[in-house]
Amino acid sequence: MAREDVVRYDVRNGVAWVTIDRPEARNALNKDVRRGLFDAVGRFNVDDSAKVMVLTGAGDKAFCAGGDLKEMADTALRVPPPDFLPQFGRNVQIDKPTIAAVNGVAFAGGFLLAQNCDLVLAAESARFAVTEVKVGRGSPWAAPLSWLVPPRVAMEILLTGDPLSAQRAYEVGLVNAVVPDSELAEAAQNLGERIAANAPLSVQASKRTVYLSAQHAMRDAFDEAERIWEPVYLSNDAQEGPAAFRDKRPPRWTGA
Repeated sequence: MAREDVVRYDVRNGVAWVTIDRPEARNALNKDVRRGLFDAVGRFNVDDSAKVMVLTGAGDKAFCAGGDLKEMADTALRVPPPDFLPQFGRNVQIDKPTIAAVNGVAFAGGFLLAQNCDLVLAAESARFAVTEVKVGRGSPWAAPLSWLVPPRVAMEILLTGDPLSAQRAYEVGLVNAVVPDSELAEAAQNLGERIAANAPLSVQASKRTVYLSAQHAMRDAFDEAERIWEPVYLSNDAQEGPAAFRDKRPPRWTGA
C-alpha cells in the first residue's frame, strides 16, 4: 500500500483528521505510515481551512501499536535516525493545536505520537505503554514524559513497560478526558471545533506559552512570553474581540 493509502487526511468544519489506516497491523508504524504522517503534518501546516488537527487510528483495536517489529527485524534497524517518524516540536514544527484521539492501544511509537500531541482524549478501551524495555529497544523520545506526569509515574511507565488503563492515564495527567468508545470521534470533533472557534493568533500563542516552562528558566520564560504575545496584542483580532463583545455579535477573526 502507498503511504497516501495508510494515512488519511480530511477536514471537517475546521478540524483536520489524520487517520493511520492500517488496522490489520494494529496501525503499526512501517515506512509508508511514517512517511504518510510526515506528509499529513506538512499538509495540515499549510491548510488554512484546518485550525486544529486530530490524530487517530482506524478500527477499534489500536490507535497505534508502535513500530513495525517485523520491518525492524528485516532491516536490522539499530539507532533510528532523527527523522525516523514525526516528533512534533522536535523534528517537525506544528504551530496549530493537535489532539490525539486514542482508541485501543497506544504502545511504544504510538505512545510517542499521543505524548507529542497537545491534548489527548482516550476511549475507555485505550491503553498506554512504553514497551521498549520488553523488546530490548530504546525510548529516547520519552525525555519529555516527566514534564507531563510525575517523575515516579514516568519511572513506572518506562521501567516496567506495563500498560496504563485509560482511567489511570487520566488520573496521572497523561490524558485530558476519558469517554465511551462510541463517543470518541464526536468528543474529539467537538473539542477541535471549540478551539477552532477562538482567535487563531491567540490560540497559537497560547500553545507556545504552555511549552515555555519546559524550555526556559522562569524569568526567561516570562520574557519570551512577552515577545510571543506582543504581535497578538497588536493584531486586528485583538481589536475585533472587544468590539464584538461591545456590539453583542460573534467575532469575525481574520488571523491578522
